[in-house]
Amino acid sequence: MWSMDDVEAIKLLKYRYLRALDTKDWEVFEGTLTEDVTGDYGSSLAFTNRGELVDFMRTSVGPAVITEHRVDHPEIDVEGDEATGRWYLQDRVMVPDFKFMLFGAAFYSDRYRKTDAGWRICATGYDRTYEAKLSLDDLPSFALDVGPAIRI
Repeated sequence: MWSMDDVEAIKLLKYRYLRALDTKDWEVFEGTLTEDVTGDYGSSLAFTNRGELVDFMRTSVGPAVITEHRVDHPEIDVEGDEATGRWYLQDRVMVPDFKFMLFGAAFYSDRYRKTDAGWRICATGYDRTYEAKLSLDDLPSFALDVGPAIRI
């Protein structure tokens, strides 16, 4: 039997996963995942364990890459110690050194497992609904200040 507490705990887990990703808090990010987590972010980006996924994010989304991930409209189904979740994602990626910005939307599909340490993500990935890219040269007034929440 599941409770609303399980659903709320899964929501908080997903929010923590995204906050840790955007602030580059890799220890917290790693703590949201099971060791055997799988990740599927499209045809060329897949992972079969936590080490691979965290290492990729740590090296690919480093200090020079600013990200913003927002999810809402969760659809969470809990069955015992397993759960599934679907989320609407809006994201933005900025790489000022390359004068690049991407923004888009997708639907996350996650699986969760209840562990001794609480709920953890055991599979995650998304299917894009759109992705738009632009050069920051097209925005001559663009200026970026990075706040202290980003771990550099």
